[in-house]
Amino acid sequence: MKKVLILSNDHAYTYDLRKEIIEELLKKYEVYVVVPYGEKVELLKKIGCKHINVKLEKRGTNPLQDAKLFFEYKRIMKKIKPNIVLSYTIKPNVYGGFAASILKIPYIANITGLGTAIENDGIMQKFTIFLHKIGFRKIDCVFFQNKENQIFFEERKISKARYRLIPGSGVNTEEYKYLSYPNEENINFLFISRIMKEKGIEEYLYVAEKTQQKYPHAKFHVLGNCNKEYEPIIKHADEKGVIKYHGRTNDVIPFIEKCHCLIHPSFYPEGMSNVCLEAASCGRPVITTNRNGCRETVDNNKSGYIVEIKDKEQLYKAIEDFIALSHEEKIKMGKNGREKMKQQFDRKYIVSAYMAEIERIL
Repeated sequence: MKKVLILSNDHAYTYDLRKEIIEELLKKYEVYVVVPYGEKVELLKKIGCKHINVKLEKRGTNPLQDAKLFFEYKRIMKKIKPNIVLSYTIKPNVYGGFAASILKIPYIANITGLGTAIENDGIMQKFTIFLHKIGFRKIDCVFFQNKENQIFFEERKISKARYRLIPGSGVNTEEYKYLSYPNEENINFLFISRIMKEKGIEEYLYVAEKTQQKYPHAKFHVLGNCNKEYEPIIKHADEKGVIKYHGRTNDVIPFIEKCHCLIHPSFYPEGMSNVCLEAASCGRPVITTNRNGCRETVDNNKSGYIVEIKDKEQLYKAIEDFIALSHEEKIKMGKNGREKMKQQFDRKYIVSAYMAEIERIL
């Protein structure tokens, strides 16, 4: 049986976002997943994967650690002898790609977002582009989650590979099924993200406080890991009653079910916002930014609202517009989002694209 080797940087994202692809691959191939160990590795094993543990600093810039990662990937590939390698996120893409090219193994990478190092001008951008050119020099196919990322690669001639645009990681519309819309005793807004500046937490806290002064029945909830510098800010906002902080969870569905609208004010270099896809698939309107990886998930004024990045007043206006809608209009907006997910973002389209490329290469 032919072997597929998958390189990723996180056990939870690998299971939550790649499970359907892996299940399809397991029908025809032996699948090895190379990812730092975490609790969802056990779920990957349960569906039939073989796991190989690897140490990986997601956001570190230590060249010694990165060199170790490259040699570890190369060692694993020499041992497993995969017929093809699939990778996700910057470090697995770059160092896994370099190892695969040296060993002449077919290789597909997925650009899950550029990241601040490559998007912002400067020496780190030049260095990261250089690393991608090395890692992608013999790559067979590069999947992009939004058009802007693809154009970035094309303009800088990062690779001569086949480029394909896919609708992000997609969403499993059966798992994230339509949820009955809650009543309107209170209107619950929900922020789901790692709590950091680039995800728009400061804009969210601003509109939460301003909105509640005029609309006391509007409630603002926050869900996700908190970067250290925001811990006292979030604690203070929670104690004041501006927000309700729920911490981190492995299951966002119960929170989406109780909310009336998701707010994702991100200006982070997204690939495609999974939280927007998941909320919309459950029939919830989405307010997000005019940012690649965010704007694609919403039909403005139909399934939600799109506002300019970092524009607190425009975000506040969108919230006011949403509150002013009738209950039936809010429900309709959510159903429009659900239909958009089924037509454009169903994960089956990503699975189909991957299987077609793998079969073409092998």
